Amino acid sequence: SELEILSRVEVQELITDSLVTVDGISRKASYRIKVGEEVKVTIPKTEEIIIRPQNIPLNIVYEDEDVLIVDKPKDMVVHPSIGNYEGTLVNALLYYTNDLSDINGELRPGIVHRLDKDTSGLLVVAKNNNAHTSIAGQIKANTVKREYMALVHGIIKENLGLIEAPIGRDKTNRKKMAVVAGGKPSITNYQVLERFDNYSLVRASLVTGRTHQIRVHFAYIKHAIVGDQLYGSSRKHFDLASQVLHAETLGFIHPRSNQYIEFSSQLPRYMEDILQDLRKF
Repeated sequence: SELEILSRVEVQELITDSLVTVDGISRKASYRIKVGEEVKVTIPKTEEIIIRPQNIPLNIVYEDEDVLIVDKPKDMVVHPSIGNYEGTLVNALLYYTNDLSDINGELRPGIVHRLDKDTSGLLVVAKNNNAHTSIAGQIKANTVKREYMALVHGIIKENLGLIEAPIGRDKTNRKKMAVVAGGKPSITNYQVLERFDNYSLVRASLVTGRTHQIRVHFAYIKHAIVGDQLYGSSRKHFDLASQVLHAETLGFIHPRSNQYIEFSSQLPRYMEDILQDLRKF
């Protein structure tokens, strides 16, 4: 059925647009369906989605017959979604190569994991289904090394810390995640690298990999990531309207050689500039 190919967000949009009814009445997403009630979903007719290759420059850190390691710039969406079919990493990948896994469907060729639009840094792309299955399995088993650099609000006193708090969908805003009772177990380790006047530079390491995990966890301990308008302050900082977060290190077992490989990415220029400004005070 068409419903099976819709994401949770797309189903949410149908509900918001009153295209889902229960016994003829439009209901909120929080409504609990009772036995015997009839649910009707109206899916608007759309033109066939064609994701076209686009000649967008890519910073490829490493490539072999199985994987690509891309250093994604800030402000780039990873894959197309409703209303956003161009300018994504997938559009760029389709132009660059015909060798991409198809496990995640036509909208997400090669995509094993994601980075938020405004998060820069390293991302692994699978060039075939065997590689995809291997890396996806490692991610599910929490054995992939993923470290991020983040500038957060406030001065964190301890040099090392661990945040262990379950994450699930926010009950009041479905576009957000939150620390909630009954959420999925979520663990983030962190190290404070530098302290400034009311800011801290941290290296955060994912033990688990939930959606928005680092952003949610640091907001939870009252040290939201600078510029994160979804989980922190809505006002701009350093003239930015997005989070200061960079995927610095990525390591995993190569699907063919079974050897551990690891990659690192330098901080993007905008982040270096912010840190240089902070060091003046």
